[in-house]
Amino acid sequence: MATGRPSLAAGLHLRQEQKAQPRLYQAMDLLHMPLLDLQGHLRQALVDNPFLDLVEPGDEPDDAADGLSDADDLPDALAEDAEDGPADEVDWEDVLLDDFDAGGPGEEYGDREYYAPAAVATRSLWDHLHEQLNLLRLGERELRIGEEIIGNVDRDGFLTCPLDRIVEALEERREEGLEDRRDAAGAVSREEVEEMLARIQSFEPSGVAARDLRETLLLQLRDRGREASLAWRIVDGHFDDLANRRWPELAEEFGITPGEVQAAADEIAKLDPKPGLRYADASDSYVIPDLTVEKVDGRYRVSHADTSLPRLKLSPVYRDIAADRARFRGENKAFISERLNSARWLIQAIEQRRQTMLRVMDFIVERQHDFFEKGVEHLRPLTLRDVAKHIEMHESTVSRVTNGKYVQTPRGLYPLKFFFSGGYSTLAGEDVSAEGVRARIRKLVAGEDPTAPLSDHEITARLQKAGVRIARRTVAKYRDQLGILPARLRRRV
Repeated sequence: MATGRPSLAAGLHLRQEQKAQPRLYQAMDLLHMPLLDLQGHLRQALVDNPFLDLVEPGDEPDDAADGLSDADDLPDALAEDAEDGPADEVDWEDVLLDDFDAGGPGEEYGDREYYAPAAVATRSLWDHLHEQLNLLRLGERELRIGEEIIGNVDRDGFLTCPLDRIVEALEERREEGLEDRRDAAGAVSREEVEEMLARIQSFEPSGVAARDLRETLLLQLRDRGREASLAWRIVDGHFDDLANRRWPELAEEFGITPGEVQAAADEIAKLDPKPGLRYADASDSYVIPDLTVEKVDGRYRVSHADTSLPRLKLSPVYRDIAADRARFRGENKAFISERLNSARWLIQAIEQRRQTMLRVMDFIVERQHDFFEKGVEHLRPLTLRDVAKHIEMHESTVSRVTNGKYVQTPRGLYPLKFFFSGGYSTLAGEDVSAEGVRARIRKLVAGEDPTAPLSDHEITARLQKAGVRIARRTVAKYRDQLGILPARLRRRV
């Protein structure tokens, strides 16, 4: 008889779900970490886990791995735990082979064990401008106007807000919340804002607080005492012709030769189009290589550049403590087991990271031998799949190993991602990478006649003559990526 009540079975749904374990998160973090981050992580691990100890300079090279198989002097239960691993032990390579997304968006496993290194404090553009503003003898009203203007200067050094809006903002601040000290002089006028802007535009860096590129160039020419120069007159009255390099038209306008116009344009080109960037934070540009490639006896050898990285081993002192069977029961035993397993796992994971990076770089050196011998024009196509197939790992593993890592080579410092790109086949049956093609385009433009620069069609023809099968539109795309202007804008008189 039907009762109208929903069936319990109807509300049940079975589904298979794979959850990432804490060790997997940590393993992926270790693969992804650049050298500086890894240094901080290992130092923190030394503080958190008493079973970890530093390998001293006089220790044998494999001392760090001694604890990986030695469990004989631990209590039986602890030895079994140390050999079998904790319950949440995961073979992270197997999981990465399935391209597993660890936990999905927003899922965390608790406090992460490493923290990004704190950036060193630097003086920003706004700090620099405020310091100069405070050196002036200003009343509270003028100071407030100056601070409002500086607050609307962007990192490139340009004023991003119209003056009328600055006047409105100052009046709004005067009206709301300032009744107890309302300015007796009344509302701020546009003339006051313009006067303060002119004072700020005399600050360093030269050209700051300009409202557009034309104004910043004029400010820089003024600071150099060039108000009466041809360069000033061109920027002031013929900026559009300058931007489009119309040298003959400008020469006719001023009654001079195109060569004199070109000389004035060269003077203008030496000015800074983004004066504020000189105060931009450059901390991200500081790079420490993870790997080194050196040529020894005619062969290229890969080594780790991690001499500053702490080398870890199991602490013999705490191993002796753990070996005392009578001392540990219940929660104490579980704590010791967890810390021991964590220490052993970290030593193994770091060593696996090192070996994986060496295998990846060894294959890159083998594949890109011509680059190391002859230069970037001989860089060959290479994909993550090529490397993954050779070292028998998944592409996601190779991607994590190479992302954010750098290698010091006889030809300079390069990110590992530099060696990966698609490519083109040549008529001779060889392959050349996209980066190699860009290098050839750069070389062709550098050697061209400046009075008759190469067009994209001519560059394409020369590359095809050299055996590179490439379309003109691809040449134009690569030229744009290299920041090279079209032929008509590169032409000099």
